[in-house]
Amino acid sequence: MFSKENSALDGLQQIQAMISSQRKAPMIEKLGLDLVEIERGHAVFQGTPDRSVYNPLGAVHGGYAATLLDSACGIAVHSQLGPRRGHTTLELKISYLRGLTETSGPVRAVGRVTSMGRRVAFAEASLHDGTGRLCATATSTLLVFDVEN
Repeated sequence: MFSKENSALDGLQQIQAMISSQRKAPMIEKLGLDLVEIERGHAVFQGTPDRSVYNPLGAVHGGYAATLLDSACGIAVHSQLGPRRGHTTLELKISYLRGLTETSGPVRAVGRVTSMGRRVAFAEASLHDGTGRLCATATSTLLVFDVEN
């Protein structure tokens, strides 16, 4: 996702460069998701679930919501990193409050950093359906590390 060409940029600048070049991570592209807002410590992803992301029980698979929430937390953290720094999720805790279906409309995951350290970051995210109802929440612990080129 991030290349050696932009390794001198900080995390927010890397994300902005990715957006301006219209590149997406393969998973985000596959699920039809979009990063719709980015600021330091804040990220918003949006998607519109359809039957292609249903589980055998006839509702949107929990992994769809998890991907939105994990992405919102991770990119919020990435937006606060300096050059040549990376992150990975150590733990993601999700509470599912309401199921999603193809009638949920556009769903939005809003992520924000709650604490940023040199080695560990903490973030949280909430997922709302098209009518604004809260559907899921997440908290995330992320490992922050130096990236070698």
